Amino acid sequence: MFLGLGSNLGNRESMLTQAIQLVNERVGEVLRQSSFIETEPWGFHSPNPFLNAVIRCRTTLSPRQLLKATQQIERELGKGKMHATRRCKRTQLSTYKDRPIDIDILLYDDLTVDEPDLKIPHPLMNQRDFVMIPLKEVQ
Repeated sequence: MFLGLGSNLGNRESMLTQAIQLVNERVGEVLRQSSFIETEPWGFHSPNPFLNAVIRCRTTLSPRQLLKATQQIERELGKGKMHATRRCKRTQLSTYKDRPIDIDILLYDDLTVDEPDLKIPHPLMNQRDFVMIPLKEVQ
């Protein structure tokens, strides 16, 4: 299973590191971690660049449980409720905003999920270098 992480507010490196640690504790063992890469915001304008990474994990959680766990980590690390019901499904670019942490489910084994609030594989990942570059690093 692969997760994409991004942060463009606060101490971005610390935020990603904390998120990865919490994923390791609550979701499952982090098997591989990409380098952190700095990228411009995608889908909106902001003076704050993102720091992005991808991690490969082993988990026993179902996709729905994984969604809940990653949303809880986002809330705890300061994302709050601004996107608490969103996961891998944004289609309106106006919904993108600056954020301390964002965790997206990119791939989950060979599963395909197409629910209103959960789409696996992530429907936009192939359009995003900030996902594909670190994803290739950890595959």
